[in-house]
Amino acid sequence: MKQNLYSLYKQALDKREPWLRRWDDARRYTMPTADDEAATLFDATASDAADNLAASIYTLLTPPESLWIQLVGESDFAQNADYATSVLRSNLNDSNFYTTIHQCYMDLVTLGTACLFMGQSPIGSSSAFTFTAIPMSDIAILPNAVFHTTSMSANEVISRYPTWTPPANLRDMIKRDPETQLKLVQSLVGTEFTAWLDVGGDIENNIVSTGSFETNPYIIFRWSVISGELYGRGPVLRAMPDIKTANKVVELVLKNATIAVSGIWQADDDGVINLNNINLTPGAIIPKAVGSTGLTPLQSGSNFDVSQIILKDLRERIRHTMLADRLGLLSEKEMTATEIMARNSDMMRILGATYGRLLHEFIRPLCDRGLQILSSRGLILPIKLNGDAELKYIAPIAQMTAIESVLGGQL
Repeated sequence: MKQNLYSLYKQALDKREPWLRRWDDARRYTMPTADDEAATLFDATASDAADNLAASIYTLLTPPESLWIQLVGESDFAQNADYATSVLRSNLNDSNFYTTIHQCYMDLVTLGTACLFMGQSPIGSSSAFTFTAIPMSDIAILPNAVFHTTSMSANEVISRYPTWTPPANLRDMIKRDPETQLKLVQSLVGTEFTAWLDVGGDIENNIVSTGSFETNPYIIFRWSVISGELYGRGPVLRAMPDIKTANKVVELVLKNATIAVSGIWQADDDGVINLNNINLTPGAIIPKAVGSTGLTPLQSGSNFDVSQIILKDLRERIRHTMLADRLGLLSEKEMTATEIMARNSDMMRILGATYGRLLHEFIRPLCDRGLQILSSRGLILPIKLNGDAELKYIAPIAQMTAIESVLGGQL
């Protein structure tokens, strides 16, 4: 059984492998972390558009301090649904949900897939929930299975799993250096949880904990999915060809600008010019034979800056793909009610499929998990969606959908 689990883990890693390079590229051009990556990022169009889109999704889907979910009782045996809504909402407000979910929206926009871990806080905390945005590079998925790989010190492993007894091959190493970094894999296959150390040898000897979850704490949601794929594709991945090209065009423009500002100079040289020693860099001095005209550029028949035309087109396509031109701020001129309704209609046409997927993969699992945690702590009576209560999603994007349906019925 455990070897079958390890086989599933390796299969999940193999399926994730092609995506790691795509995710690295997406981060490289929108959220560079290394100094050398930031130094070679010349165009910030994609980065700015990603920030704006994540902020728009944040406001449309989960506006802070707003009533964006509501439970409506469907069963006579269900407790007061309004009270359950109030407790769920207050625990979300008192948790770190609204600071963490924006990180997930950035991953959703940039990578196409995001993972939110919803855990339980210690008894006595201000909220029953605690949230963590898990980097997608640490997550590998299969249908009905999640593998979370992380690195932590031996002391942290022992603190998190106090019943664990280190195997003989690790005991001496941990005793010598308690801060030794270990690779921990936490897996959830169905409802069965297993945590083990990926340090070689038989998985059976490296297991640190087992158990089960009533609801999945790993909430994984995607922007859009192609048939047969497990991971999603977001706006940044779709715009990557234009993003890379725009970055290269700006790089070449800047190089040309430095030459235009600093110039390239000529100086008389009594000797023979060696073309191999000519360096066309800003501020360079190129020797020339006395009395000669030196190195002369070839003038083309037309003189217009084609780079700016290309760059303008690329930036417009990037903003269009990342919805910056459709989800941005309203124009300064006053808009009529008809214009606003037309704008909202266009927004729902664009985000309709994504909204439906996020409702199914993010909002409902979040509420299911939250209600289960609250009932297990005795804060509310047990209540299940699609049985005891119906989830009414009333965030701004849902209200736009309702308005659009009413208007569509009147036409």
